[in-house]
Amino acid sequence: MQLLPSAILAPYIKSYTVITIDKDLDNEVFYPSGFVDLVINISSGAAATIINGRKKDTPAIELLGHLTLPTRLTVNKGTVVLIARIYPHASALFFPNPLSDFTNYATDLYDVFSKESSELYERLMQVPLIEQKIRVLEHYFLQQLRKHENRLKKVTVVQQLCSHLFSGEGNFNLPALAHYSGLSERYIQRLYLTNVGINPASFVAVVRFNKALQLVLNTQDSLTAIAYDCGYYDQAHFIKEFRKFTGITPSSARRSLTKNGQEFQQAVNIGF
Repeated sequence: MQLLPSAILAPYIKSYTVITIDKDLDNEVFYPSGFVDLVINISSGAAATIINGRKKDTPAIELLGHLTLPTRLTVNKGTVVLIARIYPHASALFFPNPLSDFTNYATDLYDVFSKESSELYERLMQVPLIEQKIRVLEHYFLQQLRKHENRLKKVTVVQQLCSHLFSGEGNFNLPALAHYSGLSERYIQRLYLTNVGINPASFVAVVRFNKALQLVLNTQDSLTAIAYDCGYYDQAHFIKEFRKFTGITPSSARRSLTKNGQEFQQAVNIGF
């Protein structure tokens, strides 16, 4: 179940998604999405992530930053989560820390601001309907937006840079981006680390990876064709970068989809 945000939050929040896990998942690979996800467990189920070899039980409210490392998920049958997927340029509007603090880490929101996160979770669990929970969550986001209104100018700049990079062919050229924007290379790097959480080269790599991932999982195109379509130098470069993000090869991901069907595809797209 996926719902869209209100008009005022649409430039910053991509979607709200409710996922119910209908079978136990153990050590399933999941992929860098290019987004920051606020994950709320609205059930009595349990889950855990393993990022860079570190296992962490999923708390009531978890902030999952950008991922650039192999990541796996274990989750019990019956677990229900509500995910707010935040555009890569916008997270600085909702959380006080530099976004690089959350990169490759699943952070308990209680550790970021204990009182606000506790109150948010309590209000979320007091209302029974998903639509009511989303209204509570939107109220929280609007409060944070007003609190961090002074960051809007920089966020707008980052949004423009991200849009420019999205429109590219999968290759990254920092001097060209600096020329396009009129900003210094050093300032662009700092903007990305603070407001996105990863540097612009890593951001482009994640965008390129996601384009390739959709072709791997949803087509029978050869890996060589996918590599060239997505801007990799060659198939070897594509496989190396895919393994860097996931710990498995593209062909292994494709075989896993064939074996487990739509349930696997749902698991890898959870965005925990």
